Amino acid sequence: MKIKGKIALITGGGTGIGAAIAERFVAEGAKVCITGRRQEVLDKVAKSLPTGVVVTCSGDVSREEDVSRMVLTAVDFGGKLDVLVNNAGIGAPGAVADLDMKDWRRVMEVNLTGPFLLMKAAIPHMIGNGGGSIINISSVGGLRCLPNRSAYCTSKAALIMLTRQAALDYGPYKIRCNAVCPGGIRTAMTEHDFGSVGVLLGMDNDTFFSTISSNIPLQRFGDASEISGLCAHLASDESSFTTGAAYVVDGGSSIVSVVGASITNQLKKKTENEGQIAKPGEVKR
Repeated sequence: MKIKGKIALITGGGTGIGAAIAERFVAEGAKVCITGRRQEVLDKVAKSLPTGVVVTCSGDVSREEDVSRMVLTAVDFGGKLDVLVNNAGIGAPGAVADLDMKDWRRVMEVNLTGPFLLMKAAIPHMIGNGGGSIINISSVGGLRCLPNRSAYCTSKAALIMLTRQAALDYGPYKIRCNAVCPGGIRTAMTEHDFGSVGVLLGMDNDTFFSTISSNIPLQRFGDASEISGLCAHLASDESSFTTGAAYVVDGGSSIVSVVGASITNQLKKKTENEGQIAKPGEVKR
């Protein structure tokens, strides 16, 4: 119950990582306001949680009037606002020369302007409450480039800098601001996005995810609960001296050289097939 008595606002709280954060926060003693564009999805999450600990507010994080309503809903529900989790985000494929301007603007509106508006509306309440914790869900795509994701990666990199700027400017008010950078997390969204590629390769989802995670040191995709645990820590007083940080949660994928991993993987397959070397944990006689 590390965040017992705290009031949290979680955007994109109806699915995936956002829903997992809401569930974890409630388990740790907080009350939550979850937001998203689809009321029916928010209602489903709310019904799965105990009565009296969650309120919903549908809306679009890129619309200032919706953001104001979200923050006021959270404050009215709990009488204060202790924690803001900016989780809502979208992506649009495309390299710079190919990306439609409409897609570029929309990604920036949701992934960057949205968190800015939420922070702008929430920070005065946190100052009045004597402090708070802001957690921005960025991505490893904000630290390194992903193929054909120019808008997504740019928005997530900018969100990390916005996090650090807020940490600097509002530290004197006891407001901490940190970023969480997930790598491959297996959610319904990633299964939908990647599943079509798996179909083209003739693989089911489990086989496909296992194959594409072969170069990750932990050899798997993560679960949304592995992000929610870190968020609960950052929302709690356990992280009272932590601000301006960007936490990477990616199974170690960001420490691997793409070229080196590919070469090693190919050599490993070749030598194992030929019986030239032992597999890890085996003794070659």
